[in-house]
Parts: sequence; structure tokens; C-alpha cells
Amino acid sequence: MSSSRSLSRHLAIAYIFLLVYACLHPLGGWQSKGLPVFGYLFAPWPKYFIFSDFILNILGFVPLGLTLTPSLPRSWSWRGRVVAVTLFGLLLSFSVETLQVFLPARAASNTDISANVLGTLLGALLGARWGQALFAPGHGLARWREQYITDGRTGDAGLILILLWLLVQLMPSYLLFAGGGVRALLGITPPLPFEAGRLIAFETAQTASMMVAVGLFARCTLRLRGRTLVAALLVLGIGARTAASAFFFTPSSPWVWLSAGTEYGVVLGGALLFVILRLSRVAQHALAGMGLLMACVLINMMPESPYLQGGGPGFISNGNYANFHGLCRLVAAGWPFAALAYLSAVGLWRGERLEDGSGAGRPP
Repeated sequence: MSSSRSLSRHLAIAYIFLLVYACLHPLGGWQSKGLPVFGYLFAPWPKYFIFSDFILNILGFVPLGLTLTPSLPRSWSWRGRVVAVTLFGLLLSFSVETLQVFLPARAASNTDISANVLGTLLGALLGARWGQALFAPGHGLARWREQYITDGRTGDAGLILILLWLLVQLMPSYLLFAGGGVRALLGITPPLPFEAGRLIAFETAQTASMMVAVGLFARCTLRLRGRTLVAALLVLGIGARTAASAFFFTPSSPWVWLSAGTEYGVVLGGALLFVILRLSRVAQHALAGMGLLMACVLINMMPESPYLQGGGPGFISNGNYANFHGLCRLVAAGWPFAALAYLSAVGLWRGERLEDGSGAGRPP
């Protein structure tokens, strides 16, 4: 399989996992509701139709068609690829909607299936028309990936992890670059009581350590030194968090994440990253792992903040927004651990290449 089809295939697989979780969120409390399993397929038009949810159900499946279509054999006609991908989208949507029958917090809907199939079809048509321009060797995303990202499956995995990190920045949280927080998922109470000075110190350290870790992680996936690309990624992450805060919070609060501790953390993290990027690749690789571990410890030790409680802004959490927030929360909790596993695997596979600074080989 060519590198272009491999990249589109890996992106499609990652997106399928995200879709399944988002459609089945919160993924708990499975039980029979006493309803016919396939009764929702014959339900009349819903009495309370939410147009925004319908549009989001369409848009959510467009990337599936866009990434999956170029990964199919080139010997197939474009019509055959579009039909195959659309049928796959239908099967996927039908499967998750049927599973929703057994989730108390979800409601299976035939209109959701219609929207999902329409989104898959639109994405497949876009993939058939523009897939080669995006993923063919020497063109579009494939050209950028071949020029800047390391070779092989490790390069694709690193790129996907970077994209997932950008997705996390769309989570409506006031703490910038937050990740690795499993305390809420496990129902663990904060180990430390709230004090303003303590919270600021934790925010500063957590933001700085995560900023350094993400910058060094991105550096470890790049062929070249790429200081500009690392800086651009962090700026893009800040922009994504600002846009998410403006959109998801009510009232709109684009700068809600800019607390005193976060501001100090960005300055400190930027200064540390500027220095560390001048070190050897081996040192950067090790410090990236240390930064991830430190960020995970800090965010789980951090006291609860009353900053957004009481009269502060709240975020939109209904319909598909709740599913999106749940997906971002899960990815945010697991991302540092996945990134740490990636760095460990890459270090084992190509440690000798890190020593000479190339870091561009395929794993055996």
C-alpha cells in the first residue's frame, strides 16, 4: 500500500474510533429499555426536531468519507468507492444507533442514521474528487507529511496524536493544555484543599510542563529541527482553546482560560522550551517523557478551582455538544499516556538514530 493510502487509512481508522465513542457516550449503564430493538427504524418524524443536531450529525460523518475513500484500491471506479464508503457509513451508523437502544442516556433515531449516511456520502464525494490532491505522494497533506514528518507507521501515529492534541484544545476547560486528568473519571476527590496561591502554583507548573512536553513531542516526530513548526503548533493550540471558549461558553468568554497561573505557565514554558530545543535529540526525547509524567501528576494533585463556579460562565452541554465534550474529555485524559507510550516505543525502535539526530528511519 502506498504511503498516501496508508496515511488516509490510518486517519480513517482513528476517526472511526472517535465516532464510535462519541455516538455511544457516556458508554455506561447498559440495560434493556423494554423497547423493540429495531423499533426506532420505523418511528415517525420526531416531535421535537433539533435542526442543529441534524446538521452536526451530517458534519460528523463527512471526515469519515473524506479519509476512507482515498484508502480504497485505485483499481475501483470513483463511483464504486463512493458506494462502498457510503454503505460502510450506513452500517456503522446503524450499528451505533442500535447499541444506543441499550443506553439509558441515549435515544436511537432513524433521522440520525439519515444524517450520518448523508454526511458519509458528502465526504465520499469529496474524497473521490479531492482525495488524490490531499493524499497522493507529492501533493497536499501527503507532501507536507513526507517533507516534515518521520517515515513509516510511527510518523503516521505521531501525526495522529498531534491532531488528537489539537482536538483536546476544543474541550471547554479553563485550564490551557490540560491533559492526563483521570481523577474525575475514577471519582477521586482532590487530595489538596483550595488555596489561591497553591492553585496558581499548580496551574503555572502544569501549563509549563505540558507546554514543554507537547513542544518536544512534536519535535520528536519531525525530520528537521522545526522550531517554527513547534511554535506554530502551540499557537494553533492556544487559538483553538480561545475559539472553543468563545463558542462553547455562555456567555461567550474567549479568554476564560487566561488565569494568572496559566499566564505564568505559558511564559515559563516558552522560555524552557526555547532552551531545550537547542539540546540533542536524545535529551529532548527524555525531557518530553518527563514533562508528560510531571503534567499528569500535577493535574491530578491540583485542588479544585472555584473559578468557573457560582456566577461564572457555563458551557453548552446538550445534544451532540455533550457527546463532543465527553469525547474531548476522554481524549484529554488519555492523551499524555498514549504520547508517553509512543515516545517509549520510538525510543526502543530507533534509539540509535536519535543519537545521530536523524530520527527518520522506519521501525523494524
